[in-house]
Formats: sequence, C-alpha cells, structure tokens
Amino acid sequence: MGMVEIRMHGRGGQGTVIASKILASAAIYESRYSQAFPEFGVERRGSPVEAFTRISETKIYIHSKIYEPDHVIVLDPTLIGFVDILRGLKAGGIILINSQKDPEEFDFGPEYKVATVNANSIAIKHGLGNRLAPVVNTAIIGAFVKVSNIVNLESVLLGIEDEVPIKKEKNKFAAKDAYQEVKIKGI
Repeated sequence: MGMVEIRMHGRGGQGTVIASKILASAAIYESRYSQAFPEFGVERRGSPVEAFTRISETKIYIHSKIYEPDHVIVLDPTLIGFVDILRGLKAGGIILINSQKDPEEFDFGPEYKVATVNANSIAIKHGLGNRLAPVVNTAIIGAFVKVSNIVNLESVLLGIEDEVPIKKEKNKFAAKDAYQEVKIKGI
C-alpha cells in the first residue's frame, strides 16, 4: 500500500479534526502507522479547517502538512469554490463530499473518483449536533472507508470509541449508516 495521505476540508464545529484522528486510530488497530493533525486559520465555529491523516505500512518520518493528497474529504460542500479542494490532489484520487446530490452532479474531471453521502441527514437522524450545525465527522469517515477500502469499518468503530468524547454509540450508528448509503460515480 505504501503511504496514503488524506486531506479533509470542513468548518469549525463539524468534527473535522476528530475525523482525522478516528481514521488514524483505525489504522493503528490494523497494525499500521498513522498521523493525524489539523491546520487552523482563525479558530472559531464555522471557519474553514483542514485536517490531515497519513497511513503507512512503515514508520512515518515526514511531519509536514499534506500538499499532494491521495484523497480529499469535504465535510462542508459550501467550501467548494471557496477553498481549492483539488489543490495537489493526485490523479485517481477520491473526492468524498457531504452532499445530498448524486456524485454525477459534480464535475471535477475524469482523473478523479467522486463520491457523495448525505452526512448532514445521517448526523441529524442520530442526534449529532443539530439541524443548523450537524456534527458529520463519524458519518463522513464511515462513507470514506467504504469507497476507499483503506481501513475496515470495524476498525473505524474502535477508533470512534477511542476518539469521540460523547454519544459513542450514536456516532457508531452514523458511521454504519453512511457506510451503507454512500454513492460513488459509476457504481
């Protein structure tokens, strides 16, 4: 597998940083090395946030932000066009978007795979956040592992147990629902 680098784009309050930690924790359960870390601008609810996860079969020595991700996760679709989500994304990469739209409605070119999941409705269904500010992190990670096969859903559920401070069971249900409901272009 080599090293896989994932960049996440969200807004403060959506759980972007915790999402990166859940994914890193899941990799550790599969006896791999991982890193998870954020990059903040102005630290306030609603501000754009980037978080990064690296997963590798071998020890990770690089400690910089991710400039050329293999995959991109977008927790808030309003960031598309506001933030360059494609910046450095490698050809063949997956772009997973929290959206009620079908993946075919997004055109990022033929070199990328696009997937969508309505993480907002899943989070609201499970009482994670509220209608105006749903916390979508566990749902988006559940969807991501389905489309990427980077780690197993069972490992993600263990990562949720480790990294999510409250409503652990509801967050696990959100991840499972998103795993089932994610749509990828052409599949």
